[in-house]
Amino acid sequence: MRDLGRRALDTAKAKGAGYADVRVARFLRQSINTREQRVTNVAQSESFGVGVKVLVDGTWGFAASSRVEPDEVDRVAERAVAIARANHAAQERPVVLAPTRAFKDAWQTPAMKDPFKIPIGPKVDLLLAINAEALKVKGAAFCNSSLFFNKEEKLFLSTEGSEIDQTLLRVLPTFTVTAVDRAAGKFKTRSTLAEPMGSGYEYVEGWPWKEEAAKAAEQAVQKLTARGVTPGKHDLVLAPSNLWLTIHESVGHPTELDRALGYEANYAGTSFLTTDKLGKLRFGSPVVGFVADRTQKDALATCGYDDEGVPAGEWDLVKDGVFVDYQTTREQAAWIGRDRSYGCSYADSWGSVPFQRMPNVSLRRGSDRVTLDELIADTKQGIFIEGNASYSIDQQRYNFQFSGELFWEIKDGKIAGMLEDVAYQAVTTDFWNACDRICSEGYALGGSFFDGKGEPGQSNAVSHGCAPARFRQIDVINTAR
Repeated sequence: MRDLGRRALDTAKAKGAGYADVRVARFLRQSINTREQRVTNVAQSESFGVGVKVLVDGTWGFAASSRVEPDEVDRVAERAVAIARANHAAQERPVVLAPTRAFKDAWQTPAMKDPFKIPIGPKVDLLLAINAEALKVKGAAFCNSSLFFNKEEKLFLSTEGSEIDQTLLRVLPTFTVTAVDRAAGKFKTRSTLAEPMGSGYEYVEGWPWKEEAAKAAEQAVQKLTARGVTPGKHDLVLAPSNLWLTIHESVGHPTELDRALGYEANYAGTSFLTTDKLGKLRFGSPVVGFVADRTQKDALATCGYDDEGVPAGEWDLVKDGVFVDYQTTREQAAWIGRDRSYGCSYADSWGSVPFQRMPNVSLRRGSDRVTLDELIADTKQGIFIEGNASYSIDQQRYNFQFSGELFWEIKDGKIAGMLEDVAYQAVTTDFWNACDRICSEGYALGGSFFDGKGEPGQSNAVSHGCAPARFRQIDVINTAR
């Protein structure tokens, strides 16, 4: 594969490319789905191919093929150069790449057990045991559970001298239990609080599935009789299992530079974080800081290098409440006068064009030593929210509404019972400026296995870490009303 990659680079240069890179990649995916006592689906796919990206006179060209053979890599490289020449007619300004060193390296997700080497049988047994445990609870009517696994094996070579091997592993275990009140014609669900991880099968084996399945079923039944929330302004204490999605939508996406400059307008909108606000906008209260990080342990977007051969790193997006930086690729860095890329290039297939994708974006822990129990004890009246459910956010990532799975009333510093039908609404900057305290303990990762972006659309996996945090006087609505 390395020899074929070098051959493609030589062909691209001989045909006139000023820069070229090659990705030879194998993508493996496996999913297992069950419901109650039966398996509903088992699927496994493998995709293998080569993609060549070139710059000719400052214009991009890209071509790919599933045939990784000498004559075919020549053809692909020639076609990428031809496409770049054709694209030049529409080029408004030449592409300028931020410099990066050449690397000869290998990196893989730290993992003890490769999920693709574990037989299907034990995985099915685990899922059916989860379902059975949940259905032991009176009132629990249905339970479905699934396992998803992704593996990426990638070889990257460039005309600048980089030759990088990477193997990335990601796991997503999940279940949902449904409780039904047939007399009232109502049903409620509760899903697992286990999050997807950049890890091996040992993460699946280490989670207390049976205990959580039983607890989830009991809570789903409890939700059937929970009191509806009183609308109005409430103090909110948000668990990481809820807050990660709010971070993803209101911080992760608006700090993408291509979105801020209008390149994502057709797919999912632009961003209120335009370049005139950089270094000036009070994004949140002084306790709020967000870090972008592609090195975070167990996180989904963690890697050794991005798909342009830039080494993974971390940097501040919001510091002491002030918006200070974006996510960038080698091409984008020059757009805002930067001399280096933050390594945010990724493609979801050998046949996809790499472009800017979100790194792990996380809320920094609080500086004062406080636990979740202490934070709740410090809250006179409010709502503690776990898990995530429906949400919506506008085209500039500015006005939003988020719900959750479990809602607990806080009264005089104690949990006073379960609530239902809760959703909170805010403007992004108002919300983060309302954050007055962040725990130093209880930090956890949440994440999305399937984050969409681009045209044609691509899917990326990304994590968001945080500890429990409190937000003062946030608008809450009753969704049932």
